Amino acid sequence: MKFAIIKERKNPPDRRVVFSPQALNTLQEKYPQAEVVIEASDIRVFPDTEYKQLGFTVSEDISDADILFGVKEVPIDALIPNKKYFFFSHTIKKQPYNRKLLKAILEKNIELYDHETIVRQTGSRLIGFGRYAGLVGAYNGFRALGLRDSLFSLPKVETLKDLDAVKAALDKITLPNIKIAISGTGKVAKGAREIVDHLKIKQVSDALYLTSQFTEPVYCMADVMEYTKRSDGKVGEKHEFYRDPAGYTSNFMPYAKETDMFIAGHFYGDGAPFLFTRDDAKHPDFRINLVADISCDIDGPVACTIRPSTIADPFYGYDPKTEQEVDYNAKNAITVMAVDNLPCELPKDASEGFGEMFLEHVIPAFYNDDERGILKRARITTEDGKLSRRFAYLQDYVDGKE
Repeated sequence: MKFAIIKERKNPPDRRVVFSPQALNTLQEKYPQAEVVIEASDIRVFPDTEYKQLGFTVSEDISDADILFGVKEVPIDALIPNKKYFFFSHTIKKQPYNRKLLKAILEKNIELYDHETIVRQTGSRLIGFGRYAGLVGAYNGFRALGLRDSLFSLPKVETLKDLDAVKAALDKITLPNIKIAISGTGKVAKGAREIVDHLKIKQVSDALYLTSQFTEPVYCMADVMEYTKRSDGKVGEKHEFYRDPAGYTSNFMPYAKETDMFIAGHFYGDGAPFLFTRDDAKHPDFRINLVADISCDIDGPVACTIRPSTIADPFYGYDPKTEQEVDYNAKNAITVMAVDNLPCELPKDASEGFGEMFLEHVIPAFYNDDERGILKRARITTEDGKLSRRFAYLQDYVDGKE
């Protein structure tokens, strides 16, 4: 069995990689029968020389590998037929812009495994970049605050070496007396919390947050059962909400009336209620004036997120009265950070963390007959050009009927 680390070809360039040189070294030690080849790349955060120094072959030709590991979508003309591929395909939600990609994968008899579909039996994801999205997103939120209010100047994350350098930059700032709400309790929200905790901001309970004012910066973590409620007034239940959120409505306005900075780290599923609408943002008691929207669902649950922003230009403003985009520091605007590829700003740490998870949860499946069903659940397409049973719902999407 021969694995290959492929070159990232999508634009804008992504410097992340599934395995760092050290992670691959660990893989080789655990599974000496594994062969590994690295496709040469001039953009990867770990230079080719670092792989070569550990004895790995770096080549322009990886066509003899069986299983190819990448991060972002592979351009259609770069797909090698009859291989197994792992990458984020952005197809399982029937994204229109990648229909041709999935169709080409089927035509080329490629077995596609999407990182997003590598899940436990319960459906919860085993690997991802969520923590790093949360870390960078929260940092960017504080960077926006400093720039907008002329309080301090934080460097861009992409100019810093690693997470340690990010935290060192935060050590130099002093925050005003603000209230911060973080939505969610998953990897993204916990990544954001890591930044907030590093700043030594005091965490308070939801009850205290919603009823008190403070003489120091504070934050609270709002779980889905806090910011939503059942429409019929009965007590809500989280698993019920995730199964079918149709019977729920938003309960976010009590937070919006007490929050200066909102860090959106929640998961938003089909049919779930918006956290706040454009009308909510017009309410005279609506207090939020800065949103770091890590979840970044456009025209979705966070009304002021009207488009994704970019690493190069991460902030814009939203005028609640006109519902239009304005400058990020315009008077009475909500400042929005909605970068949709945040982990790209911290490629070294993100790659190292991703590789550790992949090594723990995925690689063993190739050598233990997939005893936990990891590969079976993750496989979107089969070697004979068909959708797997689990993803048969994508057929109309492939055929262009949806």
